[in-house]
Amino acid sequence: MNIILNSLFIKMFRSFNIFILAIFISSCGGGGSSSFSLNNNTSTDDSSTNNIVISLQSSLSEAPFSSEVTLTWSSENTTRCEASNGWSGLKSMSGSEVIQVSSKLGANTYSLTCFNGTNSRISTSTINSRNLNQSEAFHFLNQATFGATESEANSLSSIDLDSWIEGQFLITPSLYDPVLLDRESAIDSSLSNFQHQRRLLELFKGLWIKNAVLAEDQLRQRVAFALSEIFVISMLDPDLNLRAHLISDYYDVLVSSAFGNYRDLMEAVTLHPAMGLYLDHLSNEKPNVSKNIRPDENYARELLQLFTIGLVDLNIDGTVQRDFEGVPLQSIDQSIIEGFAHVFTGWHFDQSSWNGANNLLNDGAKKNSFRDIKPMKSYNNYHDKGEKKLLNGTVLSAGNSASGDLKSALDNIYAHPNLAPFVSYRLIQRLVKSNPSKEYVGRVANIFNDNGSGIKGDLKAVIKAILLDQEARTIIGSDLTAGKLKEPILRATQLWRAYGLKNHEFDNTGKGGYIFRGFYGNRDILDVFGQGPLQSPSVFNFFSPFYSPPGEISNNSLVAPELEIATEYQNTNILNFFWKQTFDYNNQKTISDIEVNYGGDKIISSLADFAINIDEEVALASDTTSLINRVAAKLLGGNISDDLRNSIKNVIDQSIYTNEPANQASIAIYLIVTSPEFTVQG
Repeated sequence: MNIILNSLFIKMFRSFNIFILAIFISSCGGGGSSSFSLNNNTSTDDSSTNNIVISLQSSLSEAPFSSEVTLTWSSENTTRCEASNGWSGLKSMSGSEVIQVSSKLGANTYSLTCFNGTNSRISTSTINSRNLNQSEAFHFLNQATFGATESEANSLSSIDLDSWIEGQFLITPSLYDPVLLDRESAIDSSLSNFQHQRRLLELFKGLWIKNAVLAEDQLRQRVAFALSEIFVISMLDPDLNLRAHLISDYYDVLVSSAFGNYRDLMEAVTLHPAMGLYLDHLSNEKPNVSKNIRPDENYARELLQLFTIGLVDLNIDGTVQRDFEGVPLQSIDQSIIEGFAHVFTGWHFDQSSWNGANNLLNDGAKKNSFRDIKPMKSYNNYHDKGEKKLLNGTVLSAGNSASGDLKSALDNIYAHPNLAPFVSYRLIQRLVKSNPSKEYVGRVANIFNDNGSGIKGDLKAVIKAILLDQEARTIIGSDLTAGKLKEPILRATQLWRAYGLKNHEFDNTGKGGYIFRGFYGNRDILDVFGQGPLQSPSVFNFFSPFYSPPGEISNNSLVAPELEIATEYQNTNILNFFWKQTFDYNNQKTISDIEVNYGGDKIISSLADFAINIDEEVALASDTTSLINRVAAKLLGGNISDDLRNSIKNVIDQSIYTNEPANQASIAIYLIVTSPEFTVQG
């Protein structure tokens, strides 16, 4: 996958400018090789006192501590086998098991003893446990954060990944709506409600950048962003584009729930007024033939299709179940959608009456007023109390309350066997790789179904399973299924994190607070990157998880979701953004505030907020090789190919900026940050 993606990016960007030409003639192996040894270390007892035969081998002979490896064994002429030393329990006569490498540095020996009557034989396999190297640390952090940094990578050399993840679980969430509420009272009172709400939405987007780049709870924020691309709402929707607090509070639900239980998240999302407005089950009424009222099916359809189980039945490993003719088995039909649509009737804003809730709906959000963020309230007089057909032949009996029906319906979805592989596959895609093996999906899905303590839907356990799985941790440059294309906004956040945006508080007047509008003309994050926080053009997210562009990727039966927004227009915008960032917005330049007219509101964008610190690179500019190595260390963990290094060196040495250290530094940063080796997450 990395090879194909890199090749595609060479073709896509070749025509843009001479710098891009220089970089994309390089080979596209990412400068890397396998991080972990793939040789096996197997020791089999050679005693001739019995005819027992055993083979025990590990998938890796060397691995960082707390990473996962697979032990595979087989035996002949045995009646039972028992594990010891690092793993335990009775084992079948043959099989495989994923284990976590001991945190003990050095040799870790695993033993398997097999018996036949009074005879026995022992086989051992040794795995050498070690610290992460810099390349491996970057590989992990690019999956678990908004971009690897040298300092965090260095810290991983002294702790194991499991401990790092557990530490992230303990960090207090960085929330959004409390910040917006705190800043709201200082916004110019003369602004119209339209301008007021737009100002708050700009603050939300600025706060998202700040949290993505500077917040300590990186894993939580990264998972919340992944969840926002599953449970999609959008501030572009006419019902939400003037309800800033609903947007920010909805995102807070995702942040707060990122390490919770998926069943709780399903309910929180279902009852949030932002989702109710976006997918139309807020104010959804029971059927009334005389008034031509029918329950809206929008939320019912998308909850099933996009948020939980999908359209076809799945095996635990995410593969599609088919009938004897090879036709996929459908998981839902129209009657099921109608049944769930009737479940989601009788819910509205939390007011004293349905009419009062309607008034709030019609009035829209008001500045400095009630934020209408409380979970929706049930109004049983507007709820359909008839029978309702759900999944797997379940029929809800008549006469239930709105709350009772909702609980039963969500439990019905939660019990469906599709849920675990469906959610696991999508989270793996957002965090680790576009084309996970069915074995990888199956391992994570099994953890989703049971975290080891009999609990289903434990997102902490699921996240840990995704990030620590051997498929996530092993880097094999020649594997066509490895890695993924970084989402455009994540390329920017990694650069910002590596080169140190300043950490400061918001300015209530609109100045400061990482207001992106004005950075690149009067353009929004969405305009530049093709994506932004809660700015999807539709409920189907910015891209489909199944998008497979024609050509090499499709021919190899692979997918590359992020390539769906990698249009020529969007790629030009992104390249121009990185040019302005590296050459114009760095701490070697004097950067002035800019006034942006946004819907009649004159916002002052303090572009100095986005200045990256290139002092180190400027100091090294006289030594091109040292300069390139320093940039590669910050952005690639030092894992740069010779071809890319030589291409950049040629451009710098032959450029018109020979005696301009700041521009030489900017060239090096620009050429790496727009290279396939940076763009593709290995």
